[in-house]
Amino acid sequence: MHKLVRITTIPLSLEKLLEGQLTFMNDHYEVTAISAEKPRLDKYGVDNHVNTHWVEMTRAITPVQDLKAVYKLYRYFQKEKPEIVHTHTPKAGIVGMLAAKLAGVPIRLHTVAGLPLMETTGIKRKILNAVETFTYSLATKVFPNSYGLKKIILEANFAKEDKLKVLGEGSSNGIDTQYFNPENYSEEFQNNQKKELQIPENNLVFIFIGRLVSEKGINELVEAFTELYLNNSAITLMLVGPFEQDLDPLSAQTLELIKTHPGIVAVGYQQDVRPYFAVSNILTFPSYREGFPNVVMQAGAMGIPSIVSDINGCNEIIKEGINGLIIPAKNKAALKESMKRFIDDKALTVNLSKSSRSEITSKYERKVFWKLLLKEYKGLENVYIG
Repeated sequence: MHKLVRITTIPLSLEKLLEGQLTFMNDHYEVTAISAEKPRLDKYGVDNHVNTHWVEMTRAITPVQDLKAVYKLYRYFQKEKPEIVHTHTPKAGIVGMLAAKLAGVPIRLHTVAGLPLMETTGIKRKILNAVETFTYSLATKVFPNSYGLKKIILEANFAKEDKLKVLGEGSSNGIDTQYFNPENYSEEFQNNQKKELQIPENNLVFIFIGRLVSEKGINELVEAFTELYLNNSAITLMLVGPFEQDLDPLSAQTLELIKTHPGIVAVGYQQDVRPYFAVSNILTFPSYREGFPNVVMQAGAMGIPSIVSDINGCNEIIKEGINGLIIPAKNKAALKESMKRFIDDKALTVNLSKSSRSEITSKYERKVFWKLLLKEYKGLENVYIG
């Protein structure tokens, strides 16, 4: 059986972005997951029945540590001789692709699920542009996970079109639409969940799921919500996800409001987000940049419409007035106005909810995506291995 190595910078990406995928591939390859954070990686391997190999990586620009990671990966690839190395996330991409190229791995694949460099400027932007171009040059094939992202890559001249391919309708992993299914949650469950979270039974609940950082639009979201709350206290904003104050901090005012505002419920990182979707009405996702956001697909599968930024990925999943509303990025006024539309017009929520699930089930079913990726692997084997 051929060997397949999948690399992400941290195990959280294996758990969330690629949920179930490596276990599926293990029926077709000898799969090894490589990432940082050894205890969490080890647990991931046990839970998902795949081999793991720990290599310390950072998400910041750390040249000395990065070179150490390249060397460790190079030695590992020389010893194990995998046929395919497939990387995700920017840091895993550069160190993984470089090590794989140096070690002579025949098939080197990199998935692009967003470009952090889009929110940087100056010297740092130039460095990140160069890293991105270099990563793609080392890869046999690059998979942008949305058509919008592919367009950005081509316009930035990071790679030629013949090296790029979007799988299916987009995404890195699709959605398990039976797992994310509102029918799994009874009205009794919803009422109990609301009581536990201290959310009034008849409140309209806006939800955000993801990292609580500036580039996800959290400062604008909290500000818009608190202004709307002044005129209507029958609304709740639920925030599900971890803070990352070291990498992309929220403003002090936003942090204080999250802690103290009576209408805001922050529940931290949750392994299973479905119970929180089950008591929510609208996903608010005013992110500045994305690849192809899982959370927007998850919300749709749970029958929940979304307010999203007009950025790649988001504006491919959401169709204006069909399964959600699209607003300009970094625009608090537009976000507030869209939230107010849902508050003022109960029929809008009902109507958009009706088509939210079918938009996802028809395009992004997870097992269909896995088979597409497997077909891609096998096709590349025929070309590069024979």
